Amino acid sequence: MVTKSDRVEVLDTSLRDGSQGVGVSFSLKDKLRLAELLDKLGFDYVEGGWPGSNPKDEEFFREAKKLSLSRARLAAFGSTRRKGVRPSEDVSLQAILDADVPVGVLFGKCWLVHVNKVLGVTPEENVEMVYESVAYLKSHGLKVVFDAEHFYQGYYDNPEYALSVLRTAEEAGAEVVVLADTNGGMLPNQVYKATRSAASTLRGRLGLHMHNDSGCAVANTVMGVVAGARHVQGTINGIGERTGNADLVQVIPALKVKLGLDVLGEGSLSGLREVSRCVFEMLGAQPHPYQPYVGEFAFAHKAGVHADAVLKAPEAYEHIDPAVVGNSRRIVVSELSGSSNLVSYAREMLGLDLPKTDERLKRAFTEIKAKEREGYAYDSAPMSALLVIMKHLGLWSQRVNIDYWKVITEGGTSIAIIKTNSHIEAAEGVGPVAAVDQALRRALEREYPELAAVKLTDYRVLIPGEAKDTQSVVRVTVEFSDGERKWKTMGVSANVVDASVKALVDGLDYYLQTRNQPPRQG
Repeated sequence: MVTKSDRVEVLDTSLRDGSQGVGVSFSLKDKLRLAELLDKLGFDYVEGGWPGSNPKDEEFFREAKKLSLSRARLAAFGSTRRKGVRPSEDVSLQAILDADVPVGVLFGKCWLVHVNKVLGVTPEENVEMVYESVAYLKSHGLKVVFDAEHFYQGYYDNPEYALSVLRTAEEAGAEVVVLADTNGGMLPNQVYKATRSAASTLRGRLGLHMHNDSGCAVANTVMGVVAGARHVQGTINGIGERTGNADLVQVIPALKVKLGLDVLGEGSLSGLREVSRCVFEMLGAQPHPYQPYVGEFAFAHKAGVHADAVLKAPEAYEHIDPAVVGNSRRIVVSELSGSSNLVSYAREMLGLDLPKTDERLKRAFTEIKAKEREGYAYDSAPMSALLVIMKHLGLWSQRVNIDYWKVITEGGTSIAIIKTNSHIEAAEGVGPVAAVDQALRRALEREYPELAAVKLTDYRVLIPGEAKDTQSVVRVTVEFSDGERKWKTMGVSANVVDASVKALVDGLDYYLQTRNQPPRQG
């Protein structure tokens, strides 16, 4: 059962198991940087890789010696000795020793299907391999974490044998014995039962390593801790082979906030969002907006009733304070919004405290609903909605006036001609949107040189699902950055270039209207 005085250790395996995911590849620089970030957050172990399996992991362990880690201990991963080979002659065990780290993570079999069909040894020989491998690393001064591969499958197939492997590893000197749901097929009730059985069998620290094939990796990890485990393994953002591993960004706050357990250090949770985004950035991937705790939409409120309630009683629709995990509340403006959404939006984005009865807000809301009927989706481009509100509040002055534009495309090159603010400019680009963007900037930067700091960072085109035919409108969303903040705007038209022009104009206009205000994301 959960005892709050017990500390839960955390081992991050993003650099090893996480790297086995399709599309996941860390550079050496990224691996070293992530190790430092995890150390800063207070992680207990960073599993750096599998030495001997690839040159990058070997180089990581060499370079990692130069890091000044204050808390996290580096761990090297490997298997128990091979059949018929003495530990002192086993390549995998020697590679762990050569990595020169304080912790060795060994995986071994405890499911008879694997023992018989994969290793091709008798059950007794497998037990001997586990004992000798753990004891060998211990004799060289390493702390040993034993990962019992396929433990849960082995337990439900033959509990006596699976538990005997755990006992053997502990008797050989393993400080932590980890129960692995290697194929990710277990459900929380199954994990609880088997983990309780293992906890009653062992004297030392019990750990968990869950995969997400049944969508239960986080729940299984939490349930395993409730059953008695005090060591958890996983990856940042749940990256890993097949459908991934337990997402530590979700596991850690669940254990610390929900169960009140001692996990990481004080104040460490506020850095989870940063490390989550850093890993997405390293992989060249967009952050998952719906990711629990740290996602962009994790504390977003779109329905008017919900927005009104959360402003009065946050606990009604927010299970924790967003700031605890480095996130923030987001009130979304859309056709589903109520007056509370606009009031909150005006307060958050403009610093104005307006009553719900303000007629200007009502007119802004009417325009927003009308534009969403045309195809706009302001929850995806909040700064376009802000411009509508600013216009109705009298806080907007026209800075960008498009007189006309024309695009000529031949082959793979496009030329855009645009007249704005009485200036005519032409520009060439790879595609019509790039050409329009360049021409628009050239025309505007004569009057507003500060626009040189604004970069286009993302461009997306969507045909709304309700109107996917040759006459349908297209919805273009553009993301900008000035180095301090990011913002999104939107354009809608039957013509993709026209929609792009509208989105680009809104984005540059937003910057000009608000550049002297404190940085805000949106």
